[in-house]
Amino acid sequence: MRILIKNVWILTMDSVYKNGYLIIEDKTILSLGDMKQCPDVQVDRVIDGQGGLLMPGMINTHTQAGMIPFRSLGDDIPDRLTRFLFPLESQAMTAELAYHSTKVAIAEMQLAGITTFYDMYYFKESVAQATAEMNSRAILAETVLEDGCDSDEKFSGLKIAEEFIKKWSHHSLITQAIAPHTPDTKSTESLKEAVNLSTQYGVPLSIHLSEMMFEIEKYAQEYQQTPVEYLEAIDFLSNKLLAAYLIFVKDEDLDILAKYNVSVAHCIGANTKSAKGVAPLQQMMDKGLKVGLGTDGPSSGNTLDLFTQMKLLANFHKTYTHNRSAFPSREIVRLATFGGAEALGMEKLVGSLEIGKKADITLIKTDSINMFPIHDPYAAIVYSANAANVCEV
Repeated sequence: MRILIKNVWILTMDSVYKNGYLIIEDKTILSLGDMKQCPDVQVDRVIDGQGGLLMPGMINTHTQAGMIPFRSLGDDIPDRLTRFLFPLESQAMTAELAYHSTKVAIAEMQLAGITTFYDMYYFKESVAQATAEMNSRAILAETVLEDGCDSDEKFSGLKIAEEFIKKWSHHSLITQAIAPHTPDTKSTESLKEAVNLSTQYGVPLSIHLSEMMFEIEKYAQEYQQTPVEYLEAIDFLSNKLLAAYLIFVKDEDLDILAKYNVSVAHCIGANTKSAKGVAPLQQMMDKGLKVGLGTDGPSSGNTLDLFTQMKLLANFHKTYTHNRSAFPSREIVRLATFGGAEALGMEKLVGSLEIGKKADITLIKTDSINMFPIHDPYAAIVYSANAANVCEV
């Protein structure tokens, strides 16, 4: 099937066509450019973008889609995680609930222009089935905890992950992964086993890292190390690892992560909502770390859209650095698209609009009141747009 999208601003992530076209053939970008150069070819469908903004599909580098039922529960309570979330997951989360919750979460992401996400949760078979039915691109990681909610066995996530990898390894849109929850909720042996499985099957790893002050204090007291130094010591770090958060990191930690080419999921919304702090994003990027944006789970960040994250990133980091010109809007949009693709190792597939890449794209309408006028399309996306302005993915 061949589709023509015409009369749109095209943001390729390298250049901008103010009045452009894009042709898709069999889910791949066949041609794009200025409308004046649009080829006269037969197409099966024409979409008149009417001056909308056509950009790469956004990439959510860290979430827990199945967490939907616990959204807005205990939001303003300091010990929400241990008081509400962990007990409720243990008592109430099932394969069926994870399946339906994931479909709701993916619908919310697609309506907000997100076409790829990295999920860290339980019941991966159910999550994968929901993802396949919703036609989203995803990396799906089984969470590994001492006491997970999908088995009574200790660290059962390792076995579940291996079975999931074997069963779903040939799906075109789904990549399998393993996700130890945090260093402090794992034994050293289970962390090493997660690495072994990642190496054996060539799949990604993900972990929450340097998120809590008690995590920092634990490793300082017990090992005289930071959590990052501890993970390096047990050979956990590699270019297959995506680390979420990294709020409490030293400059030396960032050097270590850069040495192993570890990627980062920056979750500014959840981090600031929980009053934990602002991760040193500029220093991460200065060190050459690959960074994408994440919403975190709907129980932590509430919204599953990157428009919210982009606005929060701009406001918090400009304030954090006392520099209005820090993180210009074009750079923030890149973090939500190509930056996320790089962080997930998908930059040759998605993240920018280029001939030969997959047609994972988002069209944002500009005829809404909140989008008038468009002086700078990147600024309009970051500061003016919201999920309701997305009209096609």
